[in-house]
Amino acid sequence: MGFGIGIFLAAVGAILAFAVSKTVSGVNIHTIGWILLIVGIVGVVLSMIFWSSWAGPGYWSGRRRTTTVDDGPATPPGY
Repeated sequence: MGFGIGIFLAAVGAILAFAVSKTVSGVNIHTIGWILLIVGIVGVVLSMIFWSSWAGPGYWSGRRRTTTVDDGPATPPGY
C-alpha cells in the first residue's frame, strides 16, 4: 500500500467514523470507519518507514560495495 492510498483510506475512515450520522441495518458504519482509519494510518506509517527520505529505496537491501586499488608506495622524483 502506498502513501496516497493510506491517506485516502484514513480520510474515508475518518469521514465514516465521525461525520456520518445515518444508520444502516446490519452494518455499523462507524465500525467500518474506524477499521479504515486504522488501516490507513498503519499504511502511511509503514510507507514512511520503508520509503522515507532518510532511508530511501534500497536502504534495507544492503549497501553498495566499492573496490579500491592501491598502486603501492610512490617513488620519489629523480630515481
